[in-house]
Amino acid sequence: MKVFLKPLLICSLFLSLTACSKGNDYTTMRHKMLQEQIIRRGISDSAVLQALERVERHHFVPEHLRNEAYQDHPLPIGYDQTISQPYIVAYMTEAARLSGNDRVLEIGTGSGYQAAVLAEIAKEVYSIEIIQPLAESAAHKLRELGYKNIFVRYGDGYEGWPEHAPFDVIIVTAAPLATPQKLIEQLKIGGRMIIPIGSIFQELYEIIKTPTGIEKRQLIPVRFVPMIENNPQ
Repeated sequence: MKVFLKPLLICSLFLSLTACSKGNDYTTMRHKMLQEQIIRRGISDSAVLQALERVERHHFVPEHLRNEAYQDHPLPIGYDQTISQPYIVAYMTEAARLSGNDRVLEIGTGSGYQAAVLAEIAKEVYSIEIIQPLAESAAHKLRELGYKNIFVRYGDGYEGWPEHAPFDVIIVTAAPLATPQKLIEQLKIGGRMIIPIGSIFQELYEIIKTPTGIEKRQLIPVRFVPMIENNPQ
């Protein structure tokens, strides 16, 4: 017996299978990213690996670049800004040594990907972006994806977010020439800051706030966009 499907039903079935196939492609790419770029390079924190597994990076890049979302390099997101290389996101998150009770300040929301990874582990993430269209689009995307523990603000990262300080962890995703003093002031005693510092040549540092000052430890060479200093309020 022959069965004839109406054209609309055939079209719906085709679109469903295509969407499913594309979803599987992204899942495969994400698994490959984890194995070849993250685990192979020594990232071993299970919470970090699980966060990278859960956060679908392709949602945080421009649509025409989604097939490159899981590749081993940064990608442009507009306004001369980038989404960081997956390994760097993983490295900085692991270096922060997050717990489920931590309150995190992120400087440089960008597309929102790093904030989403942090929010999979930490209790709350407060993220500041100085480029207003990026702040608005990231906030919209994160709400759309269901994140209720991320709070995005359009503002100057050098000023931090004093109303919600002190923070257990501060992660800076743009490079100042020196550590902003106001960010140190907003860090808890015993808190950690992960920050790139420099201009042409940059190094990633871990800064720990102690009762008597700060301890600073050099981690790895990095390359970030400059941290913009300009209060938009």
